[in-house]
Amino acid sequence: MTRATDYVSVSDSDGMIAKPNSSVDENKERGNWSNKIEFLLSCLSYAVGLGNIWRFPYLVYLHGGGAFIIPYFIMLFLAGLGYAMFIVSTLVGIYYNMIIAWTWFYLFSSFTDSLPWNSCDNWWNTEACQRFDTKNCTAHSGFMFTNGTCAFASQYSPDEWINITASAEQRKMPSDEYFHNFMLVISEGLHNMGTVRWQLALCLLWSWVLAFLALMKGVKSFGKLVYFTAFFPYLVLIILLIRAATLPGYMDGIMFYLIPQWHRLLEAKVWGDAAVQIFFSLSPCWGGLITLASYNTFHNNCWRDAVLIGIINPLTSFFAGFVIFGIVGFMAHELDISVEEVVGQGAGLAFIAYPEAVTRLPLSPLWAILFFIMLLTLGMGTQFTILETVVTTIVDEWPDKLRKYHQWVLLGVCIVMYFFGLGLCSEGGMYMLQLMDKFCATYSTLFIGLGEVVVLSWVYGVDKLLNDIKVMIGRYPFHPLYWKLMWKYVTPITLICILMFNIIDFDGVRYANYEFPTWTLALGWLMALSSVIMIPIVAICKLYRVKGTLYERVKCLIKPDESWGPKLQIHRAETDRPKHIDSQVPLAANPYVVEVLDDDGMIDDADGAGFDDTGLKFGNKLGETGV
Repeated sequence: MTRATDYVSVSDSDGMIAKPNSSVDENKERGNWSNKIEFLLSCLSYAVGLGNIWRFPYLVYLHGGGAFIIPYFIMLFLAGLGYAMFIVSTLVGIYYNMIIAWTWFYLFSSFTDSLPWNSCDNWWNTEACQRFDTKNCTAHSGFMFTNGTCAFASQYSPDEWINITASAEQRKMPSDEYFHNFMLVISEGLHNMGTVRWQLALCLLWSWVLAFLALMKGVKSFGKLVYFTAFFPYLVLIILLIRAATLPGYMDGIMFYLIPQWHRLLEAKVWGDAAVQIFFSLSPCWGGLITLASYNTFHNNCWRDAVLIGIINPLTSFFAGFVIFGIVGFMAHELDISVEEVVGQGAGLAFIAYPEAVTRLPLSPLWAILFFIMLLTLGMGTQFTILETVVTTIVDEWPDKLRKYHQWVLLGVCIVMYFFGLGLCSEGGMYMLQLMDKFCATYSTLFIGLGEVVVLSWVYGVDKLLNDIKVMIGRYPFHPLYWKLMWKYVTPITLICILMFNIIDFDGVRYANYEFPTWTLALGWLMALSSVIMIPIVAICKLYRVKGTLYERVKCLIKPDESWGPKLQIHRAETDRPKHIDSQVPLAANPYVVEVLDDDGMIDDADGAGFDDTGLKFGNKLGETGV
């Protein structure tokens, strides 16, 4: 028996369809989003992350300035795709929260009158530290010493300053030494992990506590939080853009950003890095988007949401580029160097180049606080979804046993991932993070993406997929032929080419002057394979459990499982209901489909009339209304 108050009948082009009342959860077992905007903002908060701020601008710089939707598995034979996504989300979640911990460290350090990376007079600074005020010094025929002071030849004899040991290439900005020497206390390589930095361990603990609190009530609490994590970064970006536009040298950075070096488009690495960036930013193969979408109502327009997120995400990266390169142009103007010499990679851009830039602004702590709060909201929006993906996967695997203990599962996952992340808090943790970032979030996701699109397009079938979408949203996606061509041919071929280019072009991993030795690269490939290997392992296990010849087993396992379809029976009946009744009148045109309620507000089928699980009732014979 289904309470009629939980559903309302809607007459549309497909006939009478029982749709959920917005005031209650359609899926009472798992819950749903409170409204559609919360899902859309959650996807936006998940997709727009740290990569939009630091990875995208770096790739633009690297490749010459401006020259630079996959659903879930359904086949038992390829069920390993789901496990692969689970492992990717777990590995990425461990090191992603470490970057958030760094951001907390910098944010706490910014609440001061003078930023601690503002000078070379601190105990962690070395002789190589230089304030880099070379422009004002050399403009008056002075000489810049490694401690940041400006001297004139008339003041000193050669004997007094000839013993400067740091060459121009060795000199470091104060922000660089603060990041490496004070916060990380970085070791000489991955072979020397050193001790755990207790300050970073506390920041990491705080990050995991916040993640637990944000998700302890499931999507209901997370859905309210995304109003802040989705909108606040845009507000800060607008403020920073206005401030950057008032700085000298701003246009130099913007022109570098917008003017492409067209010959770079002929390089395979440009296209490979661009694809990896899209995969890292949108994260379609981590399982996060699937997790968020699983809390939608059945008839939510998933196609529209996918297109919107796919458009908004790159536009956000493009907009953020104006802010970052505006600041970089200002830095180049201040240091009297080219824009190319300012930009750093990844963490170097977020924790070295920009912090150095804000020290040259009035009210520098204010701008630092704004910037790092923006990074936090971007990072946490993504991290919360990654964590929810891991927890949801575990709970949905054993729903009868674990769903009622959701908070305990969440707590256990947070504790385990925190302890795994403690290794990244050590003096050699930066090298391990670089290794995980290189292998866990790039090669494995490309393999998983290729597997998904092949399964859906060639094994399950594009036509079936389009029909499934039609059942959910009431119509086919715009220009179905376009999607057929993209899913069956363009996307698989593109992914294969990108994978080949990236593997052939692989030339090791480096961080600063440290080149990762062979044994560390082997470790990296093992981490990448740890997720991808689940696809054949699960396939072999499934194959072993099925009886028959090898051909019969494979044929059985490449078909959708009997349980495949909508989760709720009321929606499953919509897909299974007959297209015509006895009179051969299409169901959509049948005026005799009605709801019948009993005195208790329950759907009543006591009179023997035809009744299906959608809560709709057919008359005893054509012409009867059944009322």
